Amino acid sequence: MAAWTGSRRNDASATGNFATVVLPFGRWPAISRIMTHDIHIIGGGLAGSEAAWQLAEAGFRVKLSEMRGSKSPDGGDMTPAHQTDGLAELVCSNSFRSDDADSNAVGLLHAEMRAMGSIIMAQGDIHKVPAGSALAVDRDGFSAGVTAALAAHPNVTIVRERVDALPDGPAIIATGPLTAPLLADSIGAETGKDALAFFDAIAPIVHHDSIDMSIAWMQSRWDKTETKDYINCPMDKEQYLAFHQALLDGDKTVFKDWEDVPYFEGCMPVEVMAERGLDTLRYGPMKPVGLDDPRTGRWPYAVVQLRQDNATGTLWNIVGFQTKLKHAEQVRIFRTIPGLENAEFARLGGLHRNTFIRSPELLDPTLRLKSRPHLRFAGQITGCEGYVESAAIGLMAGRFAAAELAGTTLAPPPVETALGALLGHITGGAEVETYQPMNINFGLFPPIPGRTKKTDRKRMYTARARDALAGWLSAA
Repeated sequence: MAAWTGSRRNDASATGNFATVVLPFGRWPAISRIMTHDIHIIGGGLAGSEAAWQLAEAGFRVKLSEMRGSKSPDGGDMTPAHQTDGLAELVCSNSFRSDDADSNAVGLLHAEMRAMGSIIMAQGDIHKVPAGSALAVDRDGFSAGVTAALAAHPNVTIVRERVDALPDGPAIIATGPLTAPLLADSIGAETGKDALAFFDAIAPIVHHDSIDMSIAWMQSRWDKTETKDYINCPMDKEQYLAFHQALLDGDKTVFKDWEDVPYFEGCMPVEVMAERGLDTLRYGPMKPVGLDDPRTGRWPYAVVQLRQDNATGTLWNIVGFQTKLKHAEQVRIFRTIPGLENAEFARLGGLHRNTFIRSPELLDPTLRLKSRPHLRFAGQITGCEGYVESAAIGLMAGRFAAAELAGTTLAPPPVETALGALLGHITGGAEVETYQPMNINFGLFPPIPGRTKKTDRKRMYTARARDALAGWLSAA
């Protein structure tokens, strides 16, 4: 873990209840778990958990409020997407995407977060499962690991409660895209802006022992890794055309209150992709290239891939198959996939509405709400998209808040870094009127001067980013 660049402390300067104690890195005084706090974090998802960890590691006392598990009288203690009350629960895919830090923007973001002591990356590495060059995790083990680490930290108090209004003291709002209605109303009243919205979807999960491995086979695309990390279910042209038509004709959930709300391109329901054209799926999640069917020695016409979802390998999710098909239709249609004729589903897919604020207009470069600077926002509610991106913005919100509580300032990371590029997009780099959720990508980085090959350009981006991050960390 990288050393914190500011002073490490454990005091109650905000309340005067404890004397100031400056501590060497890694040592903590024995204090009561019942304690006042320096800062309040609302939301125990990836962003809130990461922000809490960064602040706690800097020596500040954190109250982390999470409504799941609160057992509120009105039953409003769960979201439409979550299944557990664990912190940092992964509600959709179990993949953090590429872990290649040399030529991939999200892999670069992984590396930068590791360099800054990210709890999300640390637990992701501990609970990783085979996924080729990607970083995928056992979702239950990962959530349990984050929860245990924060619960054991002497500077963190986890409170199971729903917060219905913006707090008056220093706080980070990391409630995610499924913010509880009353708090969402409070945010709307403060910002004076209607929240934007988009659909997000969940892919089905299949029990491994219900997959017919005499039809399906194990392979990573192009055999890029020594291990064969994906289950591949082949389709010939006739099977694909029938499957495509079934997706078009299948009975789907209709959300009348969500009309005219755009889908996020990175989490498109499979049947919506089918509506975009006959071959859209074959160029997307059902792409067959680089996958040799051992029964024929050739690429199939289309392929459905499954990725390991837990450490024991008993659960596998259908890659890219987010859906708004009704549950009975999912079972019927997905069992027409060769190899999944007798599939048993641990979880079926679903769809929910996500909301986010107009961050480029409302937030300053350190994620503070311009109208109430004691409040910061982090995670998907800011309009970033993806597990790692959400955690990264939580990391930066925590570091900015820690510097402010310590009476110093922390300059944003350079825009040449993945952290800086993502932060810049959220806090001013995007057009307000067309602002949409965004994954990290090299298009957010300042361009490399001159003409270069695409493959060389990616490595030039990452080399420049490493130098920029090192300089920023040494100066912070």
